This record gives sequence, structure tokens and C-alpha cells, in this order.
Amino acid sequence: MHPYGTMMAADSLPTPMDIREIARRAKVSTATVSRAINRVPTVDPQLAKRVWKVVDELGYYPNTQARALVLGRSRIFGLIVSEITNPFFPEIVQTFENLAVENNYEILLTSTVHDPKRMESSVRRMIERRVDGVAILTFGMEESLIEHLRYRKVPLVFVDVGPDVAGIANIRINYLNGIRQAVQHLAALRHTRIAFISGPQDLKSAAARRDAFKSSMAEIGLSPDLIVVGNHKLEGGMNALRELHALNQPPTAVLCSNDMTAIGVMREAYERNIKIPDELSVIGFDDIHLTEFTIPPLTTVQMSQHELAKIAFKALLNVVDEPRTQERQRYELITTLVLRRSTALAPHRDGSTESLKTTRGSAASNLLPR
Repeated sequence: MHPYGTMMAADSLPTPMDIREIARRAKVSTATVSRAINRVPTVDPQLAKRVWKVVDELGYYPNTQARALVLGRSRIFGLIVSEITNPFFPEIVQTFENLAVENNYEILLTSTVHDPKRMESSVRRMIERRVDGVAILTFGMEESLIEHLRYRKVPLVFVDVGPDVAGIANIRINYLNGIRQAVQHLAALRHTRIAFISGPQDLKSAAARRDAFKSSMAEIGLSPDLIVVGNHKLEGGMNALRELHALNQPPTAVLCSNDMTAIGVMREAYERNIKIPDELSVIGFDDIHLTEFTIPPLTTVQMSQHELAKIAFKALLNVVDEPRTQERQRYELITTLVLRRSTALAPHRDGSTESLKTTRGSAASNLLPR
């Protein structure tokens, strides 16, 4: 085979690799080649097999842009995330891509790093590439940009922030379920001074988690006012613990808006010789893979990245396949508490605690630690 994708004929002249050459070698029409390559189900299986045998022999790669113009479909899905460097997102991207490959799609991936201008340029690039649909998993987005995409009739999937209208799929995260479990778990461990480290104030998902914490605390008669603003980063968790530790009555437990914040809290606790969980119980949110390997392993509210990516891909397929449906597509992802070893009974006034073994056998008997 010629290194630039042509076959060398007997007279050493290159033979162009196009569907006419494939049709000649497979002894079928060019229309059959086109339908076989585009996996049209009505093609005779034996003919399709002959076509693909020649395609493999020639090492032919279809012109996807030309195919997109003919079919009106690019078979490309856009995927927009907030920060690819955030450990929460790689599993989402990997799962989404795996599903795309299984369904003969490609993905066009971009991250916004929480920059509205970059978000706008990302969306423009998606439109220019004629993507079949876009999954926007940024957990926050400008309303004007949503309208911009709707106007261009691009099939869309949002998390939390999408408008409740036909033609747009919304994935709602049930933050309350997992956060309520976390608060009740800490209360069962006799913690009364429970702090919450929130995410950025302008991030809708962070606001939803903060509201879930407030309502969960109010349900059991505890004050929900011990809240410090973080930034969903390691440094934010470290700074927040410094602020909390400076209080006259520091909290005995901290619930964090994401796992990166919680890991930052654990690092600052180590620097200050605060023992976790004996002197401070810590709970994260997300259940990123890293939380199983912190010391101690982090108790956290699980928001399954794998399941979120599956729901988003399925929702996009549904929107693309049924573009004129008037049914409003809603999906829900439930959060749940995963117990590990970063929580224990609240310390007594003399600084002592009951054994963690006793704690797990009584107060947390309804949840299995991992």
C-alpha cells in the first residue's frame, strides 16, 4: 500500500481510493457501496460483506465531511465540560466516548474553565462542525447562551440549568437525597456543630447543594448557618478550614460541596495536626476515584459520573432521533451517601471520642462502609 493512502497498480501508477474503485473491486454499484459504508440497514448482508472486505483491503477511510453533507448528519456529538483537569470529569468523558464509539459517533470535546467567553466560542465551534447534538455538563450556564443554541435548533442536553421546554433534555440532579443522608449520618454520630463549605456562589449546582444542606439541617433542628464559601478546589478547602478553625467554637464535622474541597480540608487538617476522624469528621461530594485512596478514605456523597454520562448520551440520542417530539424529556440522577472512614463520633468536651468500631455498629448501622 502506498503510504499516502493509494494502491500501487501493476504499472506503478497510483489507483485513487474512492467508492468507484471499491465498487469495481466488489462488483457492486457505487450506490450499494455508499449505503454499506453508511450502514444503511436495508443493504443485502452479503453485498455489504463484500464491500467491507474491499474497504479493509484498500485501507479506505470515508470522507466524513462529505458524508455529513449527503446525509444531513455528522455523527458527531459535542461534549462541553467545566474543567478537564478536575478529577470529576475524566470518567464522564471516557464513558461518553465509549458509548459514542459503540454507536458509531465521534465526540468533539471542550472545557470552559468557567469562562463565559470560552463557553461561547466552544458552542460556536460545535455549530460550525455541524454536530448532531451537544451535551453541556458544566453545571451552570448563561441563559442568553441557552437561547442562542435553541434558536439554531441544535439538540441539547443540560444538567440542572436547561429550560423546561420541548426539544431540550434536562438531567436533574437530586442533591437533596445524598446530602440529607450525610447530615443525618453526622447527627447520628452526635455532631451538632456541622459546617458546610460551599462552591462558587455563582454556580447553580453549588447553590443547590448549599440549599440542600440548609434544608437538611433545619429538618433535624440544627443551625444551618455555619457556611463558608469555597471554590471547589484543593486550595479553597484548605483556606476554608483555616477560617473555621479560627472560630471560638470550631465545628466537629465538615460537609463539603465537592471532593476536591474535602481533600483540601484533610490536607490542612494534617498541617494543623487535627486528627480525622477523631477530632474532625469530613464528608465530600461527588465520589471521585481518588476518595478511596485518601488517608483515611473519604466518606462522600456519590454522584455517579458513569451514570451521568450514560444518561446524557441516551438523552442526546433520543433528542436527535425524535427532533419533533413535543414531549419534555426529563431525567433524574439520585445521589447517595458512601461511608468510608473519615467520619466518627463527635469528640466529647474533654477531647475524647468513642471507638469508631462502636460507631459503625450502632449509629451508622444502616449504611455499609466501603
